[in-house]
Amino acid sequence: MAFIEVKNLRKVYRLGNEKVYALKNINLEISRGEVCCILGTSGSGKSTLLNMLAGLEKPTRGDIFINGVNIAKLNERKLARFRQENTGFVFQSYNLIPQLTALENVGMPLMFKGISKKVRNKRALAMLKAVGLGERMKHRPNQMSGGQQQRVGIARAFVAKPNVIFADEPTGNLDTKTTEDVMALMVRMCRKHGLTLIIVTHDLEIAEYADRIVHIIDGEITSVEENTPIYSPETETESKKEREDTENETNV
Repeated sequence: MAFIEVKNLRKVYRLGNEKVYALKNINLEISRGEVCCILGTSGSGKSTLLNMLAGLEKPTRGDIFINGVNIAKLNERKLARFRQENTGFVFQSYNLIPQLTALENVGMPLMFKGISKKVRNKRALAMLKAVGLGERMKHRPNQMSGGQQQRVGIARAFVAKPNVIFADEPTGNLDTKTTEDVMALMVRMCRKHGLTLIIVTHDLEIAEYADRIVHIIDGEITSVEENTPIYSPETETESKKEREDTENETNV
């Protein structure tokens, strides 16, 4: 059974007397541990699909099973609990709280789960160190670069150990080098912990980090493309070892 299964999903918005079909009969399966990219232009329905998968919006019709639970049938209280226990989010605009430090921002999901301040600070610091920002734990968002803020956002998404990470245009505000670093970081952390990563983007280069690319146009999936990702942690490790071996040979 697929980790995420979407069946006959439809989303219709009413604008006055008109109906706008944002999603039309979507069917999709995503495996556990997969990096899946939903690729489409502005207005294609990709963000609406992400919102449906993440339980942020209710579908007009259809079913969304995540780990066997049909989230389309959950009431708001149960849906909020499900999101809290199973999902993490990475946003284009970072969505950090300006008044809080990096440590406090990362610890927010744990606070909502009722975890004590001492424990959540310990876990948040460990996650900040994992994304290379341990020394920035006391910095507020306005004291960090865009790339650093997004790393804080990634740490926050992963800190509660969710089953699936949703990333909505996660590199839209970043330069090319920082984009590559952030994408590699997200993929590396998902591979390490066996998490499912769903990325929504309009950028073909971002899509190249995925195992599969789901093309969506006018609210319909037009094709699903198997892909060989341009980055993998295994390749990075091998390249690092090759560099170290070369340096050792040079120093002999």
